[in-house]
Amino acid sequence: MDSVGVAAAAPDAGPGPAWQSKCPWGAPSTTSISCSLADVMSEQLAKELQLEEENAAFPEVVAAAEGPFITAENIDTSSDLMLAQMLQMEFDREYDAQLRREEKKINGDSKVSISFENYRKVHPYDSDSSEDEVDWQDTRHDPYRADKPTTTPRRGFIGKGKDITTKHDEVVCGRKNTARMENFAPEFQVGDGIGMDLKLSNQVFNALKQHAYSEERRSARLHEKKEHSTAEKAVDPKTRLLLYKMVNSGMLETITGCISTGKESVVFHAYGGNSATEDKVIPPECAIKVFKTTLNEFKNRDKYIKDDYRFKDRFSKLNPRKIIRMWAEKEMHNLTRMQNAGIPCPQVVILKKHVLVMSFIGQDQVPAPKLKDVTLSSDDMKKAYYQILNMMQQLYRECNLVHADLSEYNMLWHDGKVWLIDVSQSVEPTHPHGLEFLFRDCRNVSQFFQKGGVAEALNERELFNAVSGLNITADNEVDFQAEIEALEKMNEDHVQNHGKKLSTFSSDGDPPIYDE
Repeated sequence: MDSVGVAAAAPDAGPGPAWQSKCPWGAPSTTSISCSLADVMSEQLAKELQLEEENAAFPEVVAAAEGPFITAENIDTSSDLMLAQMLQMEFDREYDAQLRREEKKINGDSKVSISFENYRKVHPYDSDSSEDEVDWQDTRHDPYRADKPTTTPRRGFIGKGKDITTKHDEVVCGRKNTARMENFAPEFQVGDGIGMDLKLSNQVFNALKQHAYSEERRSARLHEKKEHSTAEKAVDPKTRLLLYKMVNSGMLETITGCISTGKESVVFHAYGGNSATEDKVIPPECAIKVFKTTLNEFKNRDKYIKDDYRFKDRFSKLNPRKIIRMWAEKEMHNLTRMQNAGIPCPQVVILKKHVLVMSFIGQDQVPAPKLKDVTLSSDDMKKAYYQILNMMQQLYRECNLVHADLSEYNMLWHDGKVWLIDVSQSVEPTHPHGLEFLFRDCRNVSQFFQKGGVAEALNERELFNAVSGLNITADNEVDFQAEIEALEKMNEDHVQNHGKKLSTFSSDGDPPIYDE
């Protein structure tokens, strides 16, 4: 390229005073630059003009701009090795960028992520991090930990005399306990003790260890409940789908919330819809009883259902989920028997798998209080006692059932009378343990009303004879229970010999009906 000449015509300095040349209102001095078309198209001329403008605007930094621009034109590209290294570096950068995109795509929002760090090709001189910065997560060497851990010799002590140190030394044990905390679960936060000489006593370490194990087990249980079961005050996806179908079909208008939780079920309140079932009208307020699908809740419940002739052929201990559905079906049948006999109890609306819809005992989303939570006068307490006594006799004689879990926790007080709930475990008197369950119910009822101040309350043995109609004469409770077990054994032998569930209990007529 031809050399470029720049001609600058300076204005003539005429005679005159000095203030005229420096007057701020005077005409600015113009500099005319004459150049050819080749000069205009020259990049070198453009750079020189840019430097002149910068020097005129910032005269104090002229020294810093004296050097040439550092661009690719200043690099010697005559060497093939230099070109190859530059191309390789550019390729490595693109390759690393592709690996980062793949990592982000594969990991997403997962808690467990993978890394292609070992496959990256970043050159050491291309790293953005400074030499002084150290990422302790990417280094395997901990500067605060000894290279070789001190071990206790086989004899169990170091040193002699006053300087002796045993393996039970407080400082040595404290440091070992601090190092062992790294073996706790990642969810258990133990803090960061790098650079600090921490010493934990054995008592503190054992307490932390026990707490860490407890938290780990609790976390595992909660995760299992969330994934596989109906948790407290919540439902699993399958149960939620059943409830959605009930609302969409018009059977229920809306589900307001949870009103009760127990070891085997969760009860929700709902408003009834307009659509009616086969022969039943849906009440304005409904109670939805969702039996928990946890596999460990029915571990001790098989004895209530496996010997019931209504479900004996369908019982399978190897399939707990079938037991749950049979448990819900059993409560539906028991409530139907009680309703036909006129016993105050919830009215069954519909059963869908392990979800039972019943009438709501209460008003305006407020459930009726349990008998243990309500304060009754002496007259109401006496009235409630005779009502429960009549219901137990009705349940035994007309419904052919034993509640098997009757207590003040399963009796509600509403509209001046007692209502029975929770009859999923109820069995027939001919059950191998039916009389034992009846005696337990009589004990609960007798103890509650005797503590409540009802003078007419019978003891458990008298109440058992009054409900069952059996005349068991025993002086003490041990002999009384022995005769009950003998009667149950007779009934079980009869079932095995004849294959029929016929009661062989001898009773002198119908049990007496107690009235106030």
